[in-house]
Amino acid sequence: MKLKDKVALVTGGAQGIGLACAKQFLLEGARVAIVDINAEQGALALSELGPDKAMFIAGDVADSRLGADAVSQTLARFGRIDVLLNNAGITHAAEFLELEVADFDRVLAINLRSYFVFGQAVARHMVTAGIRGTIINMSSVNAILAIPNQVPYVISKGGVNQLTKVMSVSLAPHGIRVNAIGPGTIATELARKAVMGSPAAERTIMSRTPLGRLGEPSEVATVAAFLASDDASYLSGQTIYPDGGRLALNYLMPTD
Repeated sequence: MKLKDKVALVTGGAQGIGLACAKQFLLEGARVAIVDINAEQGALALSELGPDKAMFIAGDVADSRLGADAVSQTLARFGRIDVLLNNAGITHAAEFLELEVADFDRVLAINLRSYFVFGQAVARHMVTAGIRGTIINMSSVNAILAIPNQVPYVISKGGVNQLTKVMSVSLAPHGIRVNAIGPGTIATELARKAVMGSPAAERTIMSRTPLGRLGEPSEVATVAAFLASDDASYLSGQTIYPDGGRLALNYLMPTD
């Protein structure tokens, strides 16, 4: 098992990609703390993960106090943190000319600022404890590609890529690796609400995806487990894109 005796902290871990990653970490031998604003979903996730090797921390990652508190709770239960997966994320659809500042700020607080806050809190613990750990930030193909009515989401993911680079350089002297994952369209509730609201919208997604299907959360989770493990021991400052070939495509694919 690649993560035997490790402890992982996962934000946005109650469903979707975050929960899939938490499950994969457990399969690889880790114990897991998941953080999520949805207490009901968190309780369901905990029962699925198993409370003997997992814990749930309820809270809004937009609250800058939660990072240090989540670290404290995880240390109280498991004694250490070896892996951080910053995964919490939301979208807000609005045309550029109609977008409200409050909605812009909310998306960036969750999708970008929380990654800094949790990353700093976990890295401080790692440095103090002498842990040569790893931090993984959830980015997106939309760090590179723009969707016109997803302004704050696209901006936040571009910021995540740069945050990943600066964190990787800053923390390298401490032996802490920092990488990002940039999924394409993955079969989650977030994707269904944001970009797959109709058959026409789904056909549009398929026309831009060479492999001709949506990705599965488990396919992102295996990338996360790789980055968290010693198999990726010389990898830092990178963004890996499990996107079905989308970023390589310069035209449209035929669809049924």
